[in-house]
Amino acid sequence: MIMEQFVHSAWSMIPFGLMLLIIAVAPLFVAKWWDSNRHKLAVTILLAIPTAIILVMGGMSHEVEHQILGDYIPFVVLLAALYVITGGIHLSGDIKAKPWVNTLFLAIGWILASFMGTTGAAMLLIRPLLNTNQQREHKVHTILFFIALVANCGGLLTPLGDPPLFMLFLRGADFGWFMQLFPEWLFVGVILLLLYFVVDSYYYKKEHWTSLSADAREHKHLDVQGKTNLVYLLGVILAVAFIHPGYIPEMAQPDVHLWVKYLREIVLVILALMSLHSTKDHVRYELNKYSWSPIIEVAVLFFGIFVTMTPALVYLNTHAASLGLSHTWQFYYATGALSSFLDNTPTAVAFHSVASGLTPEQMTAFGSNIVAGIPEVLLKAICLGAVFFGSMTYIGNGPNFMVKAIAEENGIKMPSFFGYMFKFSLIVLLPVYILVQLIFL
Repeated sequence: MIMEQFVHSAWSMIPFGLMLLIIAVAPLFVAKWWDSNRHKLAVTILLAIPTAIILVMGGMSHEVEHQILGDYIPFVVLLAALYVITGGIHLSGDIKAKPWVNTLFLAIGWILASFMGTTGAAMLLIRPLLNTNQQREHKVHTILFFIALVANCGGLLTPLGDPPLFMLFLRGADFGWFMQLFPEWLFVGVILLLLYFVVDSYYYKKEHWTSLSADAREHKHLDVQGKTNLVYLLGVILAVAFIHPGYIPEMAQPDVHLWVKYLREIVLVILALMSLHSTKDHVRYELNKYSWSPIIEVAVLFFGIFVTMTPALVYLNTHAASLGLSHTWQFYYATGALSSFLDNTPTAVAFHSVASGLTPEQMTAFGSNIVAGIPEVLLKAICLGAVFFGSMTYIGNGPNFMVKAIAEENGIKMPSFFGYMFKFSLIVLLPVYILVQLIFL
């Protein structure tokens, strides 16, 4: 009885809050200690295992099972498949770093992000972009816009683009529904690309002639290695789009065989294994400096997130009607604010839980069109807030810190955590995101 009362109270959200707080703060204050996946595993075990035991004892074993088997496994398998396959594609070259060339680089990454994931697109293009700009003196602004466009805003059009969208896809949004976000995607992308072109043109004129001369001299054509992985990537897109209960109803039946229930995940694992087998080690491990550490980190941390998030989702769903969220813009900014400082995936799931817990009368106020169990306009607001605002800080989305680290490895002095916000995201990105709300929501 005591356990049941606890798991339905606000106190049960403490492990989830601690998990997110540690993920957000540890890279800033204990970076070296946090670099170890063993330490991340220790934090996960310390918070997730006791939470799972308490939930089971409190009568919430079904919710824990759904979080692990229904959400966590599909989530990690998809990210792992994308990570493995895109890790086998290497783009090399060094072309003239003119403003239109850099803008084209960012535009290509912005488009690719929706189909190979923000992480995949960012890791594919960041090193060729750095090679292209290595002779330029002024290049920090290029990395900042790259984080915004490629590592975040570009991934809005499919569930493959950004992890929070895949979680909403698992909750019932059709694969093609996300294409309805095309106007917002196009609006933000075009504005940021135009801003970048203007800024880069300004800095290009400030470059010393010796830098521009070296840039013109040191030229190498772009080349793609590991092209077979593009076929595997297409296979991932088709698997996610068509292998789900909407096309195969048997997958949703409770007593179905595991190979049917997890058919999509089995196909994704096979594609990843084919990528590992067919890609030359030289391309994957030497040119791309491929490591298993990042995907192990994702698997470890998100196990803790998914387990500790369970009571938080139940609580938010139960008390949604009394939280005072009665306008679409509130869902947009609330999702965005938390996505800026916490991981945007659990944030999106949490606000979907809030929206699904609204009373019928409250839902009706947002319109009659229901998608993924909530009013369509709220799903739209949650998607936009999670994806766009993930670029407001280095910790809003996984690829952000990865891009920053690679840039610093190449000798680029990147802004600090707060420097990024005050010099870029608050003055460049936030006004654009406010315009999105005013125009589209």
